[in-house]
Amino acid sequence: MLENLHLIAGLGNPGPEYAATRHNIGFVLVERLAADWKAAWKVERKFRARLARVKRGGERVILCQPQTFMNESGVAVGALARFYQLAAPRVLIVVDDADLPLGQIRLRPEGSSGGHHGLESIERALGGRGYPRLRLGIGRRAEDDREITDYVLGRFSAAERLPMDEVLDRAARQVDCWLNAGIMKAMNEFNGAAAAAPDKGIK
Repeated sequence: MLENLHLIAGLGNPGPEYAATRHNIGFVLVERLAADWKAAWKVERKFRARLARVKRGGERVILCQPQTFMNESGVAVGALARFYQLAAPRVLIVVDDADLPLGQIRLRPEGSSGGHHGLESIERALGGRGYPRLRLGIGRRAEDDREITDYVLGRFSAAERLPMDEVLDRAARQVDCWLNAGIMKAMNEFNGAAAAAPDKGIK
């Protein structure tokens, strides 16, 4: 077990048809982290994942984009956790959340899946709910009620792009804080509104 190793997995669906969709916001955040930290991506087939490895201060970090579909995200995350003998608190999952308003972020040390199939898969792979998760709010249309597949697989509107850029900036700083100062400080300093929701009249 490597005591200073952390795994940060952003969830999404692989393939260009899913790039930059709301459901892939986890992919987008770890892409931003890799760019900020100058980490190079490499597909590692034995983990069924795209990985970027980097050192941050005294910590070693593996950034991960599972290359399965969303509902099998635990295949890659579980394989990496087992190979590196990572305790669940060192595995941070970044995920979209339609039940959080657009512009909100919420880091928690554990919790339920909330019906998110990616988190359900990871819970099965890790054998419990005791892993931290960073939820990025994507909101939902009132008329969608519970059937939101088309919405989450759609792309952000022009009006949503600026607030989402602010969300990604704040979330990236929260991840850095989690690595350097721990989850409680990261939650206290960054949870909440990262950006104002856009005017729904703007397209």
